[in-house]
Amino acid sequence: MRRKRAEIATDPVAFEAFYRRHVDALTRFLARRVDDPHTVADLVAEVFVAVLDSAHTYRAELGTEIAWLYGVARKTLSAERRRAYKQYQLTGRVSGRRTLDIDDIAELEQRIDAERRARQAFEAMAELPEGERAVLELVVIDQLTVTEAALALGIRQGAAKVRLHRARKKLQNLPFVMSGASE
Repeated sequence: MRRKRAEIATDPVAFEAFYRRHVDALTRFLARRVDDPHTVADLVAEVFVAVLDSAHTYRAELGTEIAWLYGVARKTLSAERRRAYKQYQLTGRVSGRRTLDIDDIAELEQRIDAERRARQAFEAMAELPEGERAVLELVVIDQLTVTEAALALGIRQGAAKVRLHRARKKLQNLPFVMSGASE
């Protein structure tokens, strides 16, 4: 199975199938975290480029493709946020965006609108420590299992369960925190 996943880096047909299986889920994942259509489009592209570079690291015995992909996406998003912050500090503005046509913008705006509630949930979770918030996001909002969330975060399953329990306890009065996968 590991060899099969590494083939997406060298076989265009395998990569295209992987892309088609996961592009919508990845776009929703990023639209929950970013409210600019240009940035969402750029990040989707960057994640799939990163997938090509790191396809050899996927291990099916540790979790699903989507959990691994979300891990790659989190790292890519983190890198983008660091880059944007540095750019902001240096120039006071973000530049260098690619041009999107009207249809691209309309589709991304619809996805961003559809994920507005999830962004509100992120705001409610902002006070949580990073580790607890990350597990809660992946389990409750992105609907991964605890095992998959642990894989995406690069932590042990037991640590993910503890973090999820702590986060839910702190936010127990918010209805969304008790939903989501548990195993």
